[in-house]
Amino acid sequence: MKSLKLEPQKSRARLVFERLRDAIIDGEFALGSMIPEETLAQSFGVSRTPVREALNLLQIQGLVVIRPQVGSFVFSPSVGDVEALCRFRMILEPRAAELAFAHDRAGVVEALERAVAAMEAAVAAGDTVAYGRADTAFHDSIVARSGNAYVEEAYRLVASRVAALRTNLSSPVDVMTPRSYQEHRRLLDLFDRGDFAAYEALMTAHIQGSGRTYVTTLEARPESRSG
Repeated sequence: MKSLKLEPQKSRARLVFERLRDAIIDGEFALGSMIPEETLAQSFGVSRTPVREALNLLQIQGLVVIRPQVGSFVFSPSVGDVEALCRFRMILEPRAAELAFAHDRAGVVEALERAVAAMEAAVAAGDTVAYGRADTAFHDSIVARSGNAYVEEAYRLVASRVAALRTNLSSPVDVMTPRSYQEHRRLLDLFDRGDFAAYEALMTAHIQGSGRTYVTTLEARPESRSG
């Protein structure tokens, strides 16, 4: 695990929140695993209070489930959760792309090109975490430039969970096979040309494919087979 040393510029709870969020998204804490408050507090060099505040914030983002008298756990979605999440994305992301094209086409294209380049480098290096981050940057860049605060707010409800699912469940597959990378390159091209009928069709298929990978990987985990 990376160093948990804190920088002094922000509140302790916010620092713990940001570091723990990144650790969950990057797969340092496995989906469904327990998050020990006392160990975290000792690692961060803080009391339990900012750790608990951070965990509450993470619960709001859907990354953590707090079970009273039991403990705090990294979220672990069911098949139904994955299907609902994918349906949400299939509704929102194509519309966000149309808004972003009208609002800041050049800015989006530049951001997507950076993300695709980072994905290519991650594939070459076999770096699943870097691939997941680049994949997340690709999708987030479109929504962030939609010019619509309500679309951005709606996406933020699921963005951290989607990022964690990518790194934990689909990035190991995506680094080994060309499908995901090639689809992102094609999405970039379709966005740049403003062909949103083809863009929506491919984005829908892309999200559905990701959802199938999430479910397959979830069901293959030992804890799923045993219980």
